[in-house]
Order: sequence, then structure tokens, then C-alpha cells
Amino acid sequence: MKPNGKNERIKRTYARYLKAAKRHGEASIDTALAAIDRFECYTKRRDFAQFHIEQAIAFKDHLAAQLNERTGKPLSLPTQLHTLAVLRSFVIWLADQSGYRSRIRHSDADYFSLSLKQTAIARAHRPVEGPTIEQVRHVVEHMAHCSDIEKRNRAVIACAILTGARDDALASLRLKHIDMGERVLRQDAGAVRTKASKSIETWFFPVGDLFVDVVEDWVRFLKDERQWGLDDPLFPKTKMAASENCLNRPAGLERTCWSNAAPIRKIFRDAFVSAGLPYFNPHSLRKTLARLGLERCRTPEEFKAWSQNYGHNDVLTTFTSYGQIDRQRQAEIICALWKPAPKVGPGNEALIRSAVEFALSQSSRR
Repeated sequence: MKPNGKNERIKRTYARYLKAAKRHGEASIDTALAAIDRFECYTKRRDFAQFHIEQAIAFKDHLAAQLNERTGKPLSLPTQLHTLAVLRSFVIWLADQSGYRSRIRHSDADYFSLSLKQTAIARAHRPVEGPTIEQVRHVVEHMAHCSDIEKRNRAVIACAILTGARDDALASLRLKHIDMGERVLRQDAGAVRTKASKSIETWFFPVGDLFVDVVEDWVRFLKDERQWGLDDPLFPKTKMAASENCLNRPAGLERTCWSNAAPIRKIFRDAFVSAGLPYFNPHSLRKTLARLGLERCRTPEEFKAWSQNYGHNDVLTTFTSYGQIDRQRQAEIICALWKPAPKVGPGNEALIRSAVEFALSQSSRR
């Protein structure tokens, strides 16, 4: 469909507004422009100045009938809600621009909204499932590690469970960011693509020596055998070369970082499926570590340190985002509460009191 020149110019201005005024990152801006383009395709590139609320109403029905390209299923309500929210923000901004003020009102943006019931469903919290430590260990043990690429892939998963680093951060790490002596990963926001551009210092979580050995062997391989320096990538991208039939094929490692996290997710998918397990994405390992923290931490101070190791300033973020108890454990706890409770000793009583006081102090700060 032929682009509308006027629309393209105003979209470029809006992108500059998102970047300079709203301080959005490139990924967020691309997502916003994709949502606007979806609406623009629906209207057959009609001039935004000709916007009418009937377009918004009809677009919502159109959006609900669309299918997810990857799954082939209808778009989820959270996806619909996010797309409409982007369009709502765009129309509000558009109503203040020269050439549009007399044609669009701020209230017109409200028509890009789901029903209250649909909005509640879309915003409902959905527990994030994560593998057990034993499952992750099984995956790493099952992975081949003969070629350079296989060694790297194995080290990616080992590093993810040791640190809980997000996939985009893993894709942008360099050798200088990991210290195997101190067992610490320093995610410098100046060079690593961390969430909200926040620098995070993470000491390895106590998940087992196997994972430490895998990462240590990988770092030693890069430094000693490949003679790579501290500014070289920790997990380099795959080098592609033309084969005899002119098709690209993997040909070792390239001395640059990945530009996005898609290859990291593919490594996880291939490794878990190959090990005979369902696919767990990289982010789900943060759920695994949160569950381990609830089991291992004995004092509020220990769980606070565990939470900070994630990069969370507020311990309640860890509780609310990753600390949900799974269904089986929930049943075990509730059934156990039918039994007479053991008498709480003085030491335990003080621990319980300090835990409650700590949680209340954290809540008051919010």
C-alpha cells in the first residue's frame, strides 16, 4: 500500500517526541510505530486529519478478529489493550498539533479502549512458570559442548541461571562484565542493555557448581585459547558463511555482540526441547530463582539481599512479580495448616516479628 506522505511526516515527528520528550528507547518507539501502522493499514492510509471516532470503534472489532502470526490464534486481550493504549496516546498528542487541532479532540482518543471487563481480564496477573533447578541442570548436562557454538550456547543457559540476567542483557555482555574470581556479574548500563538502563551488580546465586564450572570454562576458553580481550563479547554472535549450495551456514563465532535477544531465546528453545522438556524462555529463570530464594532465605535481610541481586530496589517487587507460590506448593501449605501448629520458640518468634516489621516498613515506603 502506497505510503501517505503527510502521515509519514507526522509519525516521524511523533517518534522524535517519544525519544526526546518521553525518553522512550528505540524498542518502545518501534512498537508504538508498529501499532500506529496497523491502524493506518486498516484505514487504507487515510490522512490522520480525517480521523473519526467511528474508525476507532470499527478498528477495535477488526483488531479482535486478527490472528497472532506466530501462534495462529486470535490476538490476546493484553496485546489488544497495549495496541489500543498506544493509539490512544498518539491521538491525544495529535490533537495538539498544528493542522489537527480543529479536527481531533482529546476525548476522541477514549474510543481506543476495551470494555471494563476486557480491560480487567487483560490486566489480570498471570503467574509466570519457571523450570526447577533440576530441570535446568538436566538441560545443561544434556547439551553438546564440542564446537565453539555449542560451548557458547551451554554457557548462556548456565550464566542465565547463575545471575538471573535478562535475555537482552545476556546478548550485550562483554568479558569485562564478569569476574569469575569474585563470582559476580556487573551489568553496566552504559554498555549492557539492562531494563530501564539500570546498572546491576549480581553475585552468582547458589544454584550449583556445575553452572559455575560451565561459565568458568567458557571464559577461560575465550581468554586463553581465543586470546580475546575484556572488551570482546562474552556471548558472541554466530558467524555465517556461504556453503557449496550458496546457503548461509554457521561457521564459528564473530567478534561482536548480538543486536537483540532473539538468538538467546532460540538457544533456550532448542536446548529445552532437545532435552525432552517444554520450552521455558530466559525470563522464566527469574521465577525459578525467586522460588529458590523463598526456600533458602531465613531472614528478611537475606531475602532483601536476594532481591537486590535481581536488580530490584524494593523487595516487594520480587514478591509480587516473581514470588508467587505454585499450585502444588500452595496445596501442600494449606493442607499442612490443618495440623496443630508447633509451638514457636523465642528465636523463631523474633524472626517472625522482624519479618512482619520489615514487610510493613517496605509497604509504607511505597
